Amino acid sequence: MNLIGNWRIRKSAVDAETVYISEKYGVRSLHIGSDTVQSAMRIAKPNDLELSYTRSMMGFLLFNDHPQSVLVLGVGGGSVAKFVYHRMPWTVIRAVELRERVLTVARRYFHVPENDARFEVIVGDGAEYVMRDDTRADLMLIDGYDAESHVAALSNLKFYCDCCAHLRPGGMVAINLWGGDREFYDTLKRIEEAFPAGVGCLPAEKPGNVIVFAFRDHPGSVAWETLERNAAALMPVYDLEFGKFVTALRKLNRHDDARLYLR
Repeated sequence: MNLIGNWRIRKSAVDAETVYISEKYGVRSLHIGSDTVQSAMRIAKPNDLELSYTRSMMGFLLFNDHPQSVLVLGVGGGSVAKFVYHRMPWTVIRAVELRERVLTVARRYFHVPENDARFEVIVGDGAEYVMRDDTRADLMLIDGYDAESHVAALSNLKFYCDCCAHLRPGGMVAINLWGGDREFYDTLKRIEEAFPAGVGCLPAEKPGNVIVFAFRDHPGSVAWETLERNAAALMPVYDLEFGKFVTALRKLNRHDDARLYLR
């Protein structure tokens, strides 16, 4: 069996919680208890976003391009947290990861930075952390999947209500969901109930993942012209396909030729 440091390349068949990594064609991937890729990093570009769903999560910038405080729930290999840290120097990022061994692997093999004045990773329960009196954020980025499915503690109505209650005015969340999950529509309904001000869906370029944007305050209808202008400004800054994000927003949301209507 090949090893990288003390971490197995292949998972043990007897341990559903095994954290292991693999490498292929210059891409290092993180797996937790299954062959499913939880996170991926191109070794030559460790701070870029390799997976399409992580790039799509950055679609929040079309609606809020300057969040000051960011809370990341579910670190995994740290792709999203690293991207925000390196590309948005005005932000303060706090991330919560349930498994200490995942954080150990992320720091050793996926270039997740050590804690500093702008960046802190806490080992703990994300649902419990959101309920803390001192938790406040302009943006929450939520990726709560384990080896099998969406983590129940990060997909129930109370959790989403807690997220909404702890956003600052104008705040929003971006939630990664798997469209093929049998609980997808029930989860989406819970998000809509917790965020009556507005919810929108962005399917990732690679079919399967759907990023749900939920807003603390009503964003109203958004003109396509505004979104396209925002995309044009963002693309050269972040090297991401914001123009495609705008096009994809037409697929799962109510709209007409002039505007996107966030339900």
